[in-house]
Amino acid sequence: MTDHRRPRRRGQGELEVQVLSALRAADGPATAGWVQERLGGDLAYTTVITILTRLLAKGAVTRERAGRSFAWTPVSDEAGLAAHRMRKLLDGESDREAVLASFVTSLEPDDERLLRELLRQAESEGED
Repeated sequence: MTDHRRPRRRGQGELEVQVLSALRAADGPATAGWVQERLGGDLAYTTVITILTRLLAKGAVTRERAGRSFAWTPVSDEAGLAAHRMRKLLDGESDREAVLASFVTSLEPDDERLLRELLRQAESEGED
C-alpha cells in the first residue's frame, strides 16, 4: 500500500532559518539554485527566491548581481533574525511597557538573570 500523505509543511520562520543556515555554510555569496540544492531540492526554486526576498526585506541578507541572477550573502544569524521578529512584534503593540513587563515576568530565572546581565553590559558599553 502506498502512503499518499503530504510531507509536513514547514513554517515561514523555519524556512528562513534553513535558508540562512545554508547561506552561512557557503564559502561566499550563493545563488538561489545553490541554496535550493543545499536544502535537498525539495523546495521549489520560486519558494527559495520568495524566502530570500523576504530575508532581504528584513535586512537579514544582501544580494549582488551575478550574471542574470543574484548571489546572496547572510547579514544576520538565527539569533539576529529572531531578535528582528521580536522587535517587529513589539513595534506593532501600542502599550510597549505592558508587553515588555509581561515578557520579563514570564522569563525563567536563568533567562531573567541573563537579560539583566546583558542590559548591564550594554549600559556600561554606552558609558565608554
